[in-house]
Amino acid sequence: MTRLESIFFYMVGLSIMLPFSAVMARPPATSLGPDQRFKVDILVFVAHPDDESLIAGYLARAVLDEHKKVAVVFATRGNAGENLVGYEQDRALAEIREQEAREALASIDIHEVWFLRAPDTPWLDLPDVLRSLESWNHGRVLEEVVRFIRLTRPEVVITMLPDVVVGENHEDHQAAGVIASEAFDLAGDPTWFPEQVAAPADHLWYSNLMEGLHTWQPEKLYYFTDATQLQFVSGKGPTYSMTAISLSQHVSYARLAAREKSYHKTQYGDGPEKDLAFANLEHFEKPLTFILGKSLVGGATTGDIFQGVVPGPIPFHPVRGYRPNPNPPKFWIELGGGWAFYRRFYPAHDLVSMEHLLLPQIGVSSGQDFSIPLILHNNAAKPVLFNLKTSMPYGWSLDSNSSMYAHHYIPETSFLVGPHNYFPIRIRMVAAQVTSSKWQDIEWTAEADGRSLTPVMLKIYDEANH
Repeated sequence: MTRLESIFFYMVGLSIMLPFSAVMARPPATSLGPDQRFKVDILVFVAHPDDESLIAGYLARAVLDEHKKVAVVFATRGNAGENLVGYEQDRALAEIREQEAREALASIDIHEVWFLRAPDTPWLDLPDVLRSLESWNHGRVLEEVVRFIRLTRPEVVITMLPDVVVGENHEDHQAAGVIASEAFDLAGDPTWFPEQVAAPADHLWYSNLMEGLHTWQPEKLYYFTDATQLQFVSGKGPTYSMTAISLSQHVSYARLAAREKSYHKTQYGDGPEKDLAFANLEHFEKPLTFILGKSLVGGATTGDIFQGVVPGPIPFHPVRGYRPNPNPPKFWIELGGGWAFYRRFYPAHDLVSMEHLLLPQIGVSSGQDFSIPLILHNNAAKPVLFNLKTSMPYGWSLDSNSSMYAHHYIPETSFLVGPHNYFPIRIRMVAAQVTSSKWQDIEWTAEADGRSLTPVMLKIYDEANH
């Protein structure tokens, strides 16, 4: 064999052996974990740009001094809000408010900010959470919030109180609390939105379906509120001083909160900036109290938000879900709208702390015209006549000039409710003119088929005009 032939056969043999040798030398494939860039300690879910300002003092403390990572998700971009600095409204205003929120949060070093672009629900005389859930497309927004929990994997979720309170009390605020509570319970369940946690066909290629996320069970759920009558929050969660001085910024958390709020000029104009300039921080210096919705890792109700939190994933905790009353009364009345929903929602989601947090209440202005929803229930197999009576404080009246059926508004009224059916009605009322704010009680009593039914009570904070 010539030297040239030897070289040829050597090269052929090498070409045969190379693929095998390369395979033998290749390291084993390694699975990829979740994207660590988006892992946070706290996920905040609120309705509008500027809602986060209510807790900006605490968020500044968590991020700047406790070195926690925070992400904020907004349901809407606030397109229905006012504009104190220009004529821009609707979509143009939404663009401005989104940018305001990004700059505001960046001022306290929060940069993970997302917007779901749900519609901003217009204000009504009596907010109803069900209106917002309907206009937002409840299922779509819930899917998005579950996705963000799975993406960011927070130990703590903070949102607005899902209840009717005396205060600004926008129905969008309540809807944010409802959906965040649902997402807290569902993000760890692989049967909810399973396409989010299914592996993509080939993450190195284009146009994959399936999202490749991991299920995630948050550990603690906290609420905050825009209520003006705050007696009910005492002892229901941790309280943080806003006059305390930030160790890293050398100013009070109240000042950091005022600075954060100052970026929301469309909503507050130059007010927060003037407060900063003249050290008029009284509004920002009030202690900030959270309400503990639930903790899956123990800890005291009033303990620090991160008390008991453990690093890494915890097992999924299923909730009891809705369970109908096995022995319902034959006839009964209840407050309708959001109140009827919350009666079923809290126990379904193991929100024991919420079931007795506060009695049904609303706030009204002196002389305000507003309506209250009621539902009459007939669980019998025959039609039943309900005789309903409204008991009001002195000076109050029922609005018989409403554009709706006048017979809904006289003090004593009869309603024929079909078998195994219900009758929703609205009682339109006019509050008394008062010179000093005070609590009032309204009561509805009813008789059905000769039986006196359990009364329904509603507490009203009748606020004097100033």
